[in-house]
Amino acid sequence: MFSLKNKKAVVTGGGSGIGKAIAILFAKQGAEVHIIDLTEESAKSTFEEIKKNGGKIFSHACNVTNQKEVVQTFQKIGSHDILVNNAGIAHIGKADTTSEEDFDRIVNVNVKGVYNCLFGSIPLMKKNGGGAIINMASIAAWSGLPDRFAYSMAKGAVAAMTLSVAKDYINDNIRCNSISPARVHTPFVDGFLQKNYPGNEKEMFEKLSKTQPIGRMAKPDEVAALALYLSSDEASFVTGTDYPIDGGFLKLNT
Repeated sequence: MFSLKNKKAVVTGGGSGIGKAIAILFAKQGAEVHIIDLTEESAKSTFEEIKKNGGKIFSHACNVTNQKEVVQTFQKIGSHDILVNNAGIAHIGKADTTSEEDFDRIVNVNVKGVYNCLFGSIPLMKKNGGGAIINMASIAAWSGLPDRFAYSMAKGAVAAMTLSVAKDYINDNIRCNSISPARVHTPFVDGFLQKNYPGNEKEMFEKLSKTQPIGRMAKPDEVAALALYLSSDEASFVTGTDYPIDGGFLKLNT
């Protein structure tokens, strides 16, 4: 089950964190994986790990905020079966503490970047007879996290784009779903804690972990497993749906 043999997958932001875990798992399951990341260097560790284990892997340096660059990259990749729109950035701030510059940066990466990749990918999927798209949303889209105004807004847009794409291309045999993780323990989290809570990293890590009722953060591999299912033929009846993977955050928090 969940074989991706003879499939070609594109994973944006595949150089680290959730994207890296997805790329590695997809390659393990037989897919030819194409990582899109900001630089070749940022994709290096993922590329080398997959190559070492005998997987089919290619990396492409591309700024997802630049539509011309994105379209050229997808034309280079060519026909493909799976797109995982994972590239994104975080931001802390409320409506009145978020600068216009930071707001625009979040929109450019987390909203326009997803749109650009859809714009580049969908025509190729249509020619290929269909495919599966996964957009990385967040529980922030549904729960109103404190101090996450721009990030929550952007992830809400991702969820809306997911439903729109699922409706518009259902007759082209293109499925589109989204995944909404709660906190996931990635290198980004460790860097965030070191920058913002020097000397109190362990205490803040525990505090953030316990915001999930299950008592811990997710592992990137757990999100990757869900992405694998949604990309596989076993999920051929699934489209237009968001999947929280949140340790009970949305339903069990009081």
